[in-house]
Formats: sequence, C-alpha cells, structure tokens
Amino acid sequence: MSLEDRIVAAWYREARWLKLFRPLSILYRYFVNRRRQHYHKGKKTVWRAPVPVIVVGNITVGGTGKSPLVAWLARFLKERGWRPGILSRGYGGRSEVYPLLVTDTTAVEACGDEPAMLAAQTGAPVMVDPDRPRGARRLLEENCNILLSDDGLQHLALGRDIELVVVDGERGFGNRRCLPEGPLREPLSRLATVDALIVNGKPRVPPSENYFTMALVPIRWRYLRDDSIRPVTPLPFAREVHAVAGIGNPARFFATLDALGLEPVVHGFADHHRYRPQDLQFDGTPDQSAMPIVMTAKDAVKCRGFADERYWALEIEAQPNQAFIDWLSRRLDMLTQQCER
Repeated sequence: MSLEDRIVAAWYREARWLKLFRPLSILYRYFVNRRRQHYHKGKKTVWRAPVPVIVVGNITVGGTGKSPLVAWLARFLKERGWRPGILSRGYGGRSEVYPLLVTDTTAVEACGDEPAMLAAQTGAPVMVDPDRPRGARRLLEENCNILLSDDGLQHLALGRDIELVVVDGERGFGNRRCLPEGPLREPLSRLATVDALIVNGKPRVPPSENYFTMALVPIRWRYLRDDSIRPVTPLPFAREVHAVAGIGNPARFFATLDALGLEPVVHGFADHHRYRPQDLQFDGTPDQSAMPIVMTAKDAVKCRGFADERYWALEIEAQPNQAFIDWLSRRLDMLTQQCER
C-alpha cells in the first residue's frame, strides 16, 4: 500500500494520528473560504456564459461517480432537444495547445483519460482546458446551447446555473475534516449552497432538501481487441480474472465484479495511472498469465494501443432515481423559459 493509499484509508477510518495535520487543515480551510469570498464579492472575475451551465463536482478527494453522471446528463439533455458540450480540466493529460477539442484521434496523453472516455460514451463535444471560461467560449463555437462542467465545483471563475454534488454513499465524508487532515476539498457547510446532492449507492449521509440517489449499473463488456460488445451476462470469459482499476475508489469496481460472480485477482493503481504494457504482465503460473484482464472504461482508453486477446472493459451507466429526474426536468424547464426571455 502506497503512502497515498494509507492516508486515504486513515481519513475514512478516522485515525487519530491525523490530528497532527490539523494546523495545516485550518490554514487550508481559511484559504478556501477566502478564495470563495473573493469571487462572491467581485474581487475575482466570474465569467457567465450566454447559455446554461451545469456543474457536477464533489467536495471530497477521490472518485464518487461524477463522470458517469456527466455522461448520463449529456444523453438526457440530448433526448430533450438540448445540444450539450462537456468541459473538463483534463487531469492526467498535457497538451501543447488549449482549448483542446477531444476527437477520435486525440491522444489520451494530451487530453486525459476521463475526457477521452466521455467523448466516446456521449458523442457530445468535449473540451479540455485548465481555464474553464476559455474552454466554455470555445464550446459555444461548437453550437452547444448548454454546458456540463465535469469536476467543476471548485472552478469558481466559471458562472453556473445548477450545482450538483456527487457523494460516495459507502464512504460518505470520512472524518469530515478538510485537507490534509481529512478528505474534504471544501468544508461541509458548502453543501448548503449547492442545488442538489446525489448519493451514489447506499446512502450513509443524512437526508436533506434536494437530496437524491443514483446507482452505477454494469451494462456491457467491451472487448478491447476489436471494440466489439458483449452483454453483461452470461460472462464472455472464465470467472477467474485479473481485475485492474486506476480510479479514485478501486474497491467499488472490484465489488461490482464480485457481484457479477467473477473471482478477481485485484490490482489497484493510482487514479489516472498511465499504463504501460509491463504494468499488466502479472506473475504466476501459465494459467494465471493467460487469465482475462478486466478493467474500467476509464482505464481502457489508455490500454487500447497495446491490448491483446485478454483485455476486456466493463462499461457502466449512472441511473439516477426518478425524483432527481423529475427535479432536473423542472429546473431545465425554468432555464428554457429564461433563455426565451
């Protein structure tokens, strides 16, 4: 287990030794609040797009299910006649030019894994730019009339009409402390200012107004060798597999495989890990070396270039509850009315 993994585990089991970081946590919280006040009072500029902006984010470090919800939102908006575009910071990627429009030929090393995944899953324009307002202006040139900002809660320079926060229902908020003593990017008081809280999985946080739930549901297997699709069941390979996950919460993916009846040998990597073929050459008997390698869609976009006959990706979809769909539909109707004025 890496040092990073140890710290994350300590956050969620509320280890006492984390109190050593409390002075730094207090300082971090002070600067976060001051920065937010600067935007609120106009000391820092907020750029507002001429079209609606929906921000999807979280207040904890690590994966909560934001990107699957963004993909669902893009499909939902298309069905309602909107032309959505997706904004991303492109974490893990590095481009010589920004804004960067993600296409079929864009290298994952340039755009990052999540933008590549979202572009493939949604077919919507995906723009990568550390400067969110600049990226938003470029998306307007793609004829988008509504923008989705993935992991954009803390990017306050971009104005927003709806703020959605996704929470991991299993892990919750850990010890409820700000970095580095705890996993919070912002104090829990920030939740009072967002429009909706969506809990991914079984909720372990107290219900409140505009509190909804969603599930991440496996929908298909993708064979990386030829990009073909197989149903989730029956399994297209043997139950014994190597399971690979370089995401914010690998345990969630491994638990999904268990629920599908697989017998995985698990291999966790750091979030946004940049894979090399040798990373996935696992020691063991000849039978173990030949076992299928299953991974997340986010991992798969980085492995397609060297995938052999062993590689499979499990694709999932977010399924928000009906209460959220009804709430969002009402908010979109309000935004439509505002745009028509």
